[in-house]
Order: sequence, then structure tokens, then C-alpha cells
Amino acid sequence: MKILVCIKQVPESESPILIDNGNSWIQSDEIREFKMNRLDEFALEEAVLIKEAFSETRIDALSAGPDRAAEVIRRSIGMGADAGIHISTGAEGYHSSFEIAAWIAEYARGKPYDLILTGAMSEDNMQGQVGPMIAKRLSLPCATAVVFENIASDGKTIYVEREIEGGQRDTLELPLPAVLTIQSGINTPRYPSLSNLLRANKQGLNRIKAADPAPLASRENLVQLVYPHKTRAGRILTGSGEEKAAQLIQIFREKTMLI
Repeated sequence: MKILVCIKQVPESESPILIDNGNSWIQSDEIREFKMNRLDEFALEEAVLIKEAFSETRIDALSAGPDRAAEVIRRSIGMGADAGIHISTGAEGYHSSFEIAAWIAEYARGKPYDLILTGAMSEDNMQGQVGPMIAKRLSLPCATAVVFENIASDGKTIYVEREIEGGQRDTLELPLPAVLTIQSGINTPRYPSLSNLLRANKQGLNRIKAADPAPLASRENLVQLVYPHKTRAGRILTGSGEEKAAQLIQIFREKTMLI
């Protein structure tokens, strides 16, 4: 079995996000630390668990991004992937979900991948579009927000349970090859082992320029980045405890929260 896991490098959640002077992108050089997208860690761990259950399984970890994205590819090898692919986008900047999905799909086209796994969404954009777009471009079945999977013993189908509204689950059986987007909680991602990290540092990555898989016509333009506008202002109640309580009750009545 051969599995492709798509991973993304995102800013550490505690890093301040600053917009550049042209309102065109974030100031990446001001971000203290980058990391692997948390939901992609669950996708990678699921691939490693499949590898442990099915002998002769190979895992390729792929990331599309600037030069710094190589760091999370090597971390993926440290966590159990066998090889890394870096689709280099060159300079820092915005790339739409369509562009990322198209680059990944063109790389995977014609290759014998039984499964393509992604996180359910990225921590920065939170769009959840790359996985389904990859499936569409490759004409493969797809399940999103997967919280359980089980591959049939013959390796031809996969049973999945996906998270839906109200805490319910949707169950599907898909023919392989297929694309799954993995939800958090499906497993517990492991830490990279020292031996694998040493191997990752020595192992070369398959580097591809983003323009090489297929030239893309622009379908989306980033107009500008702006900070969120403040939409609500706090209100401080003054006076004694009884006066504050009376004011609060009046506010509730005005908001139709009390009759």
C-alpha cells in the first residue's frame, strides 16, 4: 500500500501576526516560530498506524510552500514517513486552496497512491477545501472530517466514519484509491524518534518547483489583508450592587432576554 500525506507549515498560534505595509501578506520574518498544522499531524499518525497494520506500506509526506516548509517535511519523516516531497512555491505569499490542491493533484496523478490523507483544515485559513479539491481533480472518492477508518483485508475498500452535526456520525464505504481529510481525536500523534530525525536530516527531499507540475490560470486574487474591525464595545455598569443588578435586568429586557 502507498499513502500520500499532505501537510502544511503554519505559524505557531502564539506568534503575533503582522500585516506588511502593502496589506498584501503577513510579515513572515516577524513570526518567531512555525510548526506542522495540528490536524495534519493526525493525518500523518493515521498513515503510520496503517503502515504498522499493513506490511510493505510506504508513506510519502508532501508540503507545498516556501523553503522553510522543508522543516515540517523532515519532521514528518521523523514521525514515520518514508520520503518527503517539497513543492516549492518560492517567495512568501498567499496561495489559494485551488492552487495548492492543483499542485498536489498534478504531482499525484498517475502515481500508485492507494490513499491520500490531509488534515480536515489548516489552522491559519480554516477553509477545509484542499482535500476535496484534490479528490475532484483526480476523480477519486472523498470523505471529510474522518474520525475512524478501517481498510478491508483485501485492500480494495475502506470503511470510514465521519463527524457531522449534532455529534452524529456518517458511515461510508469507499473504493480505493480515495482521499480522506482527517479530523482531530482520531488518534494520538506520536513524537518524532531521534533515529528517524537523524535519518530525516541526512535524507534528501524530492524538490519540485510549483510551476513544474502544471501551470495554473489565476482563479482567485488576494485584494488586501486587514485586521478585524471591532464590532462590539463593552459596557461597564456603575453604582451599588442593587443598582448594577437593576441596570443588568433592564439590558436583558431590552435584548428580549427577559419578559
